[in-house]
Amino acid sequence: MVGGFLLAGPFVVTEEVWDLAANMSLPQALTIVALVFTIGYAALYKADATRDADDEQEVAGVPIRFISLMVVTFGSVTVLALLFGAPSTFLETASTGTLVETTFKAVSVGSVFSVVGAATADSIFAK
Repeated sequence: MVGGFLLAGPFVVTEEVWDLAANMSLPQALTIVALVFTIGYAALYKADATRDADDEQEVAGVPIRFISLMVVTFGSVTVLALLFGAPSTFLETASTGTLVETTFKAVSVGSVFSVVGAATADSIFAK
């Protein structure tokens, strides 16, 4: 969790990230989410030759370690954004629907960086 929070912090309080998110399309945000999943999987199972996804406990065919990485990645960005009040600070004039959608997009941007920290911390401390 420390790695996820550490690298997510600077991005949830940066106005440029929220401006970028406000101008992104939903397909762009979903593509970023897919990128985060890819980075996370590669960091856990491809960068570390000693770890094999097939050797881990699974839920519906997905390794629990990978699920927890995604929960930490997206969860840490979301928690920090909400605790800091970033959506209401950077999106003062947005309607509720736009507020939720733009927050989702900003979380997807922040998660690109959070996944790196979370996966690195997992690899270092899980041994």
